Amino acid sequence: MNGEGDDDQRGYRVVRNDEEQYSIWPADRDLPLGWHAEGTTGTRTECLDHIGRVWTDMRPASLRRRMEQAEQVTGAV
Repeated sequence: MNGEGDDDQRGYRVVRNDEEQYSIWPADRDLPLGWHAEGTTGTRTECLDHIGRVWTDMRPASLRRRMEQAEQVTGAV
């Protein structure tokens, strides 16, 4: 059997890139370039639940910074 549910008990870790975007990655595999372990490990479901709690702003970090700078310059709220 080779369905998605088969991997649910496999070990995963939560990873984050420099843009503060989150994903999950199999714990037994090397991380792809540009991604860093966030510190949370568990089943696929546990990791996805964690991401759902902590990743509340889906905008990339660079976009958030540009928007904050634009607000400071224009005085917009």
